[in-house]
Amino acid sequence: MKIPAHAPLHLLHQTATGTLATHSREPRGFPYPTLLPFAPDARHRPVILVSRLAEHTRNLLDDPRAGFLVAHSPDADVLNAPRATLLGRFEPVDAAAREGSEALARRYVRYHPDAERYLALGDFTFWVMQIERLRYIGGFGAMGWMDGTDFDPLEPLASADEITLIRFFEAHPARRAGLDLAGVDRYGADLVIDGARTRFVFDAPQSDLQSLHAVLADCIERHMP
Repeated sequence: MKIPAHAPLHLLHQTATGTLATHSREPRGFPYPTLLPFAPDARHRPVILVSRLAEHTRNLLDDPRAGFLVAHSPDADVLNAPRATLLGRFEPVDAAAREGSEALARRYVRYHPDAERYLALGDFTFWVMQIERLRYIGGFGAMGWMDGTDFDPLEPLASADEITLIRFFEAHPARRAGLDLAGVDRYGADLVIDGARTRFVFDAPQSDLQSLHAVLADCIERHMP
């Protein structure tokens, strides 16, 4: 079946939590599902922040293969809601790569402000999923498998460019109070409107900063009071 273009990608930006299924160490081999928050990185991959003492963290250290389920059902109609099951391997983010890990932490906190208190504990680590395969279900006739290599063919937006766009967004004179930008990529913008997350999908992928400035300005104007 044909999967709508970029639908799985946008789904990962529309949801704040996912179900992580790891391989249990004890009892050995059983699926171990757990619900937890996540944020998409610049390549739209799920990033989780987990304690070193958590059972799922210990499972990942033993076997990094995992499944990750995301669903977007604002009307609680789960069977007709878009959802995706991702298969791949989770890797801990190298804390020694200071610049990259700090940029990831700043991005994650924009999506989940409460995470700052967990980062302060020093026991929590970021893990990112390397997507190998995914199955997307968007409704009747809109479902199928996709390789991780086909998920996003475009070069991701650099962290410095994203920060530039966020500052532009924040300083725009038409931006209303309560409208914030958690993240932006070539396909859309992740907005926080009065504390609630939503996805503003661009009409077409944007290839450069100039076009991204233009679509963000349009986004601000569309959300004027």
